[in-house]
Amino acid sequence: MRFLYILTCGLMLPTLLAALGQPEDWQLSFQDPASPLMRELINFHDLVFWIITAITVFVFLLLAYVCWKFSAKNNKKPSKTTHNSTLEIAWTLIPVLILVFIAVPSFRLLYKQNDFSNIDMTVKAVGYTWFWGYEYPDHDDITFDAVMLEEEELEEGQPRLLSTDNVLVLPVKKNIKMLITSDPSGVIHSWSVPSLGVKMDAIPGRLNETYFYIEKPGMYYGQCSELCGPGHGFMPISIKAVTEEEFAVWLNYAKKEFASNNDPMDYVQK
Repeated sequence: MRFLYILTCGLMLPTLLAALGQPEDWQLSFQDPASPLMRELINFHDLVFWIITAITVFVFLLLAYVCWKFSAKNNKKPSKTTHNSTLEIAWTLIPVLILVFIAVPSFRLLYKQNDFSNIDMTVKAVGYTWFWGYEYPDHDDITFDAVMLEEEELEEGQPRLLSTDNVLVLPVKKNIKMLITSDPSGVIHSWSVPSLGVKMDAIPGRLNETYFYIEKPGMYYGQCSELCGPGHGFMPISIKAVTEEEFAVWLNYAKKEFASNNDPMDYVQK
């Protein structure tokens, strides 16, 4: 067992040092995408942003022109025109075309976010008051809770308010379906990892689902994104993305450690 511990630590050292999916100081935009879906979401956001910017600038300049052109000083004899068919058709048709242009990639993204036809594994997340519990139904129903680390428990490289005692270990380059719900006696939570493009409500008595694909190994962080109570800000999500070989080693280790009621994540944190 000691040999296995040393072996897994050595295999995972490069990814232990990586901290890709977390906020940065003075960050103004999204976190760097770590999944194809998040990359598409950012591209769609950028497209809509420039369309909105162009519309805003156009409307502002048009209002400024109208205020100047038709002021009492410059328009002493007002026009009595009440209709302009060409203008009316234009200001109806152009917005419709813009909305259609935006709708095409929007619908494509909505379809991708709900396409579960090619899933490699399933994980279940349950929101409690106030921490997350995880289950691996495809792997002997491995189950553990992930509670936020207090500031005095943090080790070097672990971000404050985002690190947990146990981390969700997942393989890279796999389509992972997340089943998300909340404790039946609890409240609504929200499981959100920005760099993976995932945000789904956890509702008592209801099972929601989403999926993601992690492109490269590293640590990815998220938080509960629902105002669920006084412990809302202390429900972090810590994901450890590893290679398929490292994941297989972790599974063997986790099954044995859970059976003996020990902490199966010690080697990950060390």
